[in-house]
Amino acid sequence: MRIQVLSTGHPPILETASLVWSGEADCAATAARLAAHPAIRRAFIELHGTLGAGKTTFVRHLLHALGVEGRIKSPTYAVMEPYELPEFNAWHFDFYRFNDPQEWEDAGFRDVFVAEGLKLTEWPDKAHGLLPVPDLRVAIAIGEHDERHVSLAALTPLGQELLK
Repeated sequence: MRIQVLSTGHPPILETASLVWSGEADCAATAARLAAHPAIRRAFIELHGTLGAGKTTFVRHLLHALGVEGRIKSPTYAVMEPYELPEFNAWHFDFYRFNDPQEWEDAGFRDVFVAEGLKLTEWPDKAHGLLPVPDLRVAIAIGEHDERHVSLAALTPLGQELLK
């Protein structure tokens, strides 16, 4: 008998956490908790949510908590913004306007994703098939009274470490 395993194309979720942010201070506190974890230095985090949900705001809080100083701009038009920190590098991607897989190769994104450091991606579905499995998937949904419903899903053992 031959058994065929069908792939859904989705990696298994190893662990989840749910949060409600009643304001930006809660977003900043979540970012600070993640920034304090040593595993963040080598993590790949996907951010999902509608326009205005708070993906870039979360990234700004996370990068500031890691020590980035000054303005942190959205990479919507540049696609990628790099950040050099004393102990590691971080890259913030926004694939909202990403349309051509050849752009991935031409821009050297493959090299960035194999390098050590933190990778944060907004709109990762626009680069489907090009990105590795994320360590942590953060989904932000707008609720009533401007609160945010946040789901964190660990897809790797490193992601599980981040949820601790």
